[in-house]
Amino acid sequence: MEWTDRQQRIVEIVKSTGPITGEKIAAKLNLTRATLRPDLTILTMSGVLEARPRVGYSYRENLGPSPIMERMLQLRVCAFKSMPVNVLESASIYEASVTMFTQNVGSLTVVGTDRVLLGMLSRKDIMKASLGKTDLQQVPVGVIMTRMPNIYMTTPDEPVFSAAKKLVQHQVDSLPVVEGYIDENGDECYEVVGRFTKTNVTKLFVDIAETRL
Repeated sequence: MEWTDRQQRIVEIVKSTGPITGEKIAAKLNLTRATLRPDLTILTMSGVLEARPRVGYSYRENLGPSPIMERMLQLRVCAFKSMPVNVLESASIYEASVTMFTQNVGSLTVVGTDRVLLGMLSRKDIMKASLGKTDLQQVPVGVIMTRMPNIYMTTPDEPVFSAAKKLVQHQVDSLPVVEGYIDENGDECYEVVGRFTKTNVTKLFVDIAETRL
């Protein structure tokens, strides 16, 4: 597995001075603890580091994958994905905000005909629109959404570890689960078939823990 430069530096620090707390690692890198949290999570999940409460992070001499990672590499997104919560590109921002509230989700998948992925709409997008003079009942979500190809996605057959890593690295709440195909014009399209969220990952950890008890 390839690591980022920052993740490699974290491993070097822990290997030479561990056990060491996340706060001390952050201080050595002149970063905040919150900034390092995604990197530490990935390194811990993958088995490179071991985290102990009130002790800190230690380097694992045995670099074999951790039991959690082994299990997550075996499982696929299709077994844990949730139903997608879609909204049409032509829907108003107000309609989208109501859907987000009633469905209790943090983001919506914006689709066109045949559930083709066009973009993503987050709570942050709606909040930004609400702070201005935008008429939420008249302006469509297509004006404020994040458009393709700037969307992080997953597929039904991707390992849940890889999908969870995307959630952490890109700091998003959910990924649209898509199946790609080529349309009649020869363009690559993605049909939305689900969503993979931080809640899915949490439930997965609980399931793995219970099976190991």
